[in-house]
Order: sequence, then structure tokens, then C-alpha cells
Amino acid sequence: MRESAEGNRLPTYITTHKWMAFAIAIVVLLRFSFIGAMGAMPQDAYYYFYGQHFALSYFDHPPAIAWILRAFTDLFGRHVWVIKLADTLVTIGTLLAFYHLSRCFLSRTRAWNSLLLLYATLMITILSLVSTPDVPLLFFWCISLIAVYRAVFESRRAYWIYAGIAMGLAFDSKYTAIMLPAGAVLFLLLSKSHRRYLWSPWFFASILAFGVTILPVVIWNVDNQFASFRFQSSERVGGVEFHPLDFLGVIGHQAAILLPVLLGVLLYYCYKFARKYKWQIARIPAPQLFLLCFFVPLFGIFLLISPVYWIKINWMMPAYITGIIWVSTWVTMKYIRWQWICSLVVHLALAVEVIFYPVPIHSDDTMIGWSGLGAGVKELSATYPNDFIFSADDYKTSAMLNLYLGRMVYSRNIIGENALQFDFIGTDINTLKGKNALFINSLTDVNDAVDELAFVKKLAPYFSSVTELPPIVVRQQGRVVRKFLVFRCLDYHPPLAKQ
Repeated sequence: MRESAEGNRLPTYITTHKWMAFAIAIVVLLRFSFIGAMGAMPQDAYYYFYGQHFALSYFDHPPAIAWILRAFTDLFGRHVWVIKLADTLVTIGTLLAFYHLSRCFLSRTRAWNSLLLLYATLMITILSLVSTPDVPLLFFWCISLIAVYRAVFESRRAYWIYAGIAMGLAFDSKYTAIMLPAGAVLFLLLSKSHRRYLWSPWFFASILAFGVTILPVVIWNVDNQFASFRFQSSERVGGVEFHPLDFLGVIGHQAAILLPVLLGVLLYYCYKFARKYKWQIARIPAPQLFLLCFFVPLFGIFLLISPVYWIKINWMMPAYITGIIWVSTWVTMKYIRWQWICSLVVHLALAVEVIFYPVPIHSDDTMIGWSGLGAGVKELSATYPNDFIFSADDYKTSAMLNLYLGRMVYSRNIIGENALQFDFIGTDINTLKGKNALFINSLTDVNDAVDELAFVKKLAPYFSSVTELPPIVVRQQGRVVRKFLVFRCLDYHPPLAKQ
């Protein structure tokens, strides 16, 4: 797959396509400016909360992102920009590893092309600015594939050990990483010339290294009745419903994170490749087969199940690592230019949204207004210093208040409901018996409080009285952008005390 004619020359488009270099510079500048300009996202706060309660693993996900945020905030302080800086630096590492992986398959120029295709995506912006398990996952995904490539194609035995460790670290980031050893086994099964490695002692050593590296996650699950494994497997399957139009929704949000040009190119070349080779796998060159084994299964599985299960926007991200390298074998500069036109437009629009917030987001998944909530609750805490604070959405409001207040803020476990990681930090809510509380309820729509006011009825069995206080209203440039309902709840009766 390497091209000898241009293999040792640096790409000339930096000088011949100056406007594209300008677009790249603008996007880079915007991404770094967002580190300080964007407020925290609920995911940032939730995984920061993970890290503040250090453990071998956690309920929703493995521990890598929590450990990273704990290290950065211990070093540089509890600041939103520190959290986003951590994401940015890890993502820079991912980009460097991606280019190194690309060079295993492509000439230098085409490797640069693949890096440009990836770097233009909104996916990279999300990874560099929002703390999720995908941040370390993508980094270790690239490292794993480099190690497997060295072991398989260059017969460097020690790299089997490195591959096992790297795949283990990817699994310690997110359970999706199980597709790494699965992809490796699939390639060895399909590639006749490399099948012998399946019986190699080095391959089994790689499996052993993988098993040792994932021990923190396994031990935590054993100690907690496999709560995380169950949550991410059988408990998710329970929500299956048939919604055929969700397939189009998945195509839409994948076009958003990749940008339509790149997704269109990927689908087009998948179609052409399928027509060329049909089911004659033996005809596919081994390097291309390797890339496809880590792209097609993950991408295809999620696409196929999308009509019966809603696929989240980030679940397919790892598949695009080898998918982009694979398609870069043929993609021309014309498509790269269009990719960057889309990228520049999208990032300028994002900058306008961050600064001026012209399009209201009727969801708690936003960076808008949370710091204002933190300031408002601090004032309330000064008025009611002995009250504990809680919210009752999945995790968002409670996690945000934990971040901005620097104190324990409880979740729906206060009213006897499952509270995700809040159930696994050793909190004894019975110690709160008889205390008063402040209940904070976020409005996803500042003009519609019907559901949120109705929810307050759920508090009645656990308190002697519940009184509504003035809401916390957050304004930006003179207009209301967020609103949070506030209730004073007296004389707490814990669920366990009622039994």
C-alpha cells in the first residue's frame, strides 16, 4: 500500500494550498481557545467526580479517564480549563499515534492526507474538549494497532506483549476495546499467510498480558457483583425497540462528527470495495484486510442494530481510525479540500454558539449556564449552611455542583432510586437523617417547568415539608439561558429508615 514515487517527500499542499493552511490554522486556534472559553460539560464533571473517589474501576465505565482527570486536577487545580487541557493533550497523543499508524500502511504524503481527514472532523474537537472514556480509548486503540502491526507484519515477537498491554489499557478505558483482540483474531483467521500466529506462544503471551492489564476492572466487578459488566451488557439489551428511522438518525449524527464529505467517501469506497471483491476475502491484500478487520465489524454492527437500539454518537469512533487510513489509499486532494471547507464552517458556527448561544439547547448536555448555577448555589449554601444538597436527574446536575462547589452533592439515591456511580462511593445516607436539604432541579427548557414541578411530588415521602424557593436564573447577554428550580426540604427520612 506504500507509494514509492512520493514516499519520502513532505506534502506540498501546505504551500500550494495556502487557503487550506489558513483554514487549518483557524480551526487549531479555535480548538485551543475553546479550552478556556467553553464551560464544563456534564461529562467533564461526572468523570472528575469519578476521579475524586479513586477506585479500581467504576459503575458506568472503566477507570482510565477518571485517573487522567485526577492526575491533572491534583497537579493544576480544580478548574474547568485543566480538565479540557487533559483531554486536549491526550488527543494530541492520539493524533501523533494515528500518523505513526498511517505510516505503517501509507506513503508519507498519503499519511499526511489521512491525518488531515481525521483532524478536520468534529470528532477530534469533541475528544479534545469533552471528557469521555473515548479520549484515552482512541489513544490506546492507535497504540494497540501499531503494536499488532509490528508483531504480525514485521515478525517482532516482543510486540505481541506490547499489543496485549496496549489493548488492556484500551479496555481499561472503555469496554468497546474488546473489539481490538476480536479484530486481531478475525484478521488472523481470515489471512491464510498469517494464520500460524494463532498457535504461536507469543500470541498466547499477548492474551496473558491483556488479562493482567485489565485486572483492575475485573477485580472491581467481582467485588461489586459484576455491576458494571451487567450494566453495559444485559441491562442495555432490555431497552430494545424497533424504530427503523433511527438508522437515518445514526447516519445523520455520524455525518456530523466525521463531516459529510468523509462519511460519504467512506461509504462510497465500501460500496466499490464490496463490488470488486464480493466475498472473495482471499483476494484482499493483507494490509487492507488488517485495516478492514478493525473498521467494518464495529461500524457494521452498530449500523445494523441501529433500527432496534439507539446508537450514541461516539460509539463508532474507534472504527474510523483504520477506516480513514484505509480510504486514504485512494482519496484525492479534492475531497480533502471539501472536508476542510466543511470543517471551517462547522467550527466557526460552533464558536458563534459558544460565544453568543443563538440556538438554545433543550437538554442538560450543554456547556451553558452551569457556572451560574454553581455561583447561585454557593449563595444559597451561605444562607442555609447546614443543609445538604441533592438533585435527581441521572447524574448531570449533581456532578456539576460537585465540580463547582467542591463538596459532596447527592443524587437520586436520596429518594431511594438508582444513582449510577453515586451508589458506589460508600455514602451512608442514613447519616443525613433529620437534616434539611436543598433540592436543585434543572429545566431543559426555561419556558416549560411542568415535568420538573410534577417531579417534586416524589420528594414528599422523604421530607416533612417541601417549600419552593426563588429559582436560580442564569442570563447571558441580557437573556435567560438557563433556569434551575430550588426547593427547601425539611427533616429528611432516608429510604432505609422507612423500612
